[in-house]
Amino acid sequence: MSENQYPPNWDEDRIRRVLEHYKSQSEEEAVAEDEAAWDDVTQTIMAVPVDLAPAVRDLLSRRAS
Repeated sequence: MSENQYPPNWDEDRIRRVLEHYKSQSEEEAVAEDEAAWDDVTQTIMAVPVDLAPAVRDLLSRRAS
């Protein structure tokens, strides 16, 4: 069996905390969090064709590193 591989700066504890956050949210809290993302002027939300998603992820990954 292979070892779990986590993204940089992530570990099992952080993943558990994130999962617990979302599992414990009410539907209203989840909707409010989603809606707040649209108001964040530091980021953009856009639709990307599925076949281009791997290239976009690669570009974002290269920019982050």
